[in-house]
Amino acid sequence: MRELIIGGARSGKSLLAERRASESGLHVVYVATAQALDAEMSRRIEHHQARRCREWELVVEPLDLAAALRRHAAPEVCLLVDCLTLWLSNLLFAGEAVSQAEAGEPLRCPRLAGATQALIDLLPQLPGRVILVSNEVGWGIVPLAAVSRLFADEQGRLNQRVAAVCERVTLVAAGLPLTLK
Repeated sequence: MRELIIGGARSGKSLLAERRASESGLHVVYVATAQALDAEMSRRIEHHQARRCREWELVVEPLDLAAALRRHAAPEVCLLVDCLTLWLSNLLFAGEAVSQAEAGEPLRCPRLAGATQALIDLLPQLPGRVILVSNEVGWGIVPLAAVSRLFADEQGRLNQRVAAVCERVTLVAAGLPLTLK
């Protein structure tokens, strides 16, 4: 089964994903997409690490998520991906997308398109359980900066595509889960 858990910042989505992974009874492989590029992000990563089950296997993959999932998926495994939002941000900043957005050019980013398509194509084929965490960023105002608008647009598109191939989609607000699908 594939599940997408979405919500705002500090909504409780990661806690819910971790609880569901623990309750699965399967061997958990935690796939982290964050990169500790500054002290604040390092603290965030440490916070997540401190509350995770010590028996869980950790895979850090900031860019090639589909390959990491393919390598670690198995019928007796629960893959927990935290999170698609940071993965998308990594992809946007790894390629030409940011400079194109800042220059007002149309998005032409084969790396981003290929990586997201690879994920969407792979998810329905994976054995075992997959829990994906992602931020819902579309409920605020339209951002002023071009790169922020690009990110919000691409995050919304990614969430829609992932939700379409998941059997369960859960929205978390104020720590409360609401089943959408």
